[in-house]
Amino acid sequence: MEKRLDPAVAGRGAQSRAVPTRFGLASRERDGDWRDHMEALDGPPPKLRTHVTVENPKTILSFNQSPDIFFDRSINAYRGCEHGCVYCFARPTHAYHDLSPGLDFETQLFAKPNAAELLRATLAKPKYRPKPIAMGTNTDPYQPIEREYRITRSVLEVCLDARHPVTITTKSDRVLDDLELLAEMAGRRLVAVAISVTSLDPKLSGKLEPRAASPAKRLAALQKLSEAGVPTHCSVAPVIPAITDEFMEEIVQRAAAIGADSVGWIPLRLPHEVAPLFREWLAVHYPERGDKVMSIVQSIRGGKDNDPSFFSRLKPSGVWADLFRARFRLACKRAGLGKAKFELDCTRFRPPAVGGQLRLL
Repeated sequence: MEKRLDPAVAGRGAQSRAVPTRFGLASRERDGDWRDHMEALDGPPPKLRTHVTVENPKTILSFNQSPDIFFDRSINAYRGCEHGCVYCFARPTHAYHDLSPGLDFETQLFAKPNAAELLRATLAKPKYRPKPIAMGTNTDPYQPIEREYRITRSVLEVCLDARHPVTITTKSDRVLDDLELLAEMAGRRLVAVAISVTSLDPKLSGKLEPRAASPAKRLAALQKLSEAGVPTHCSVAPVIPAITDEFMEEIVQRAAAIGADSVGWIPLRLPHEVAPLFREWLAVHYPERGDKVMSIVQSIRGGKDNDPSFFSRLKPSGVWADLFRARFRLACKRAGLGKAKFELDCTRFRPPAVGGQLRLL
């Protein structure tokens, strides 16, 4: 894999903002000798800034019938994610807005401030039947803009009021901002929190997931959640061959030491535009290793960059996949950790009052 000539985009995971070709959108490509003298003539390029657009959807609860995932409904308070994880399988969703799954995904964000109001109305419907709501399945509910918008917290307040169970997946220690609320929900068996730990190297993390919390902060957040009585899960995800797999055993060991209830791993997935974005990232940061990485990825995905099929998309095959499973199984055995078995309580559900007023008891 040849090293890309352009310098890395500082503080961002994606290295370009190319629009998807599968929708036939118009694209532009910079070219010409003028680029060699661009900074001398115009000065350094302006820094990329994050822009947030307020969105007012008509519904907030999304249902799915996928047979290989553990939840059938989810809430995404935001579109796009400022964490900028280059491997994020949610990046292609930005193409639905005619935006780039690359840099636009992590700089052009959408927030849904009316999420709690919409959820309350949905839960109050006579025919609604509760099952755990998954948060963080597409974009991170505790990404940096949550500190300002507090949409995730407002959704959790509605769920506590309605006694509705929730699962949360995040890469941010910002989840601790809601520790008191989560502890109260945990006391009623209404919540479980999973934190993804990809590596233990902060420099590598700064390249892979530049605006997410450092690995040390994520592990510390897991420990504080566990100490507060919140059921916790450490997700070693994604496992990237020849990049992050070396940390697998130590992450499991540390998760056990801080009191995590369970641990799991998910292999790298590269759907649609994520594959070329990841290849570009390799060309910038690991040109000498890129071909090896993609060779292993293709070996566990049937010779392709990605396998979108149900079940096999989360359970790769081949020698390398078997090796990762064996290593992970042995690490869990040594650490005394197993798979997640969180039993959240749906029996106490009570439809919330419509109109924004929470109960006092």
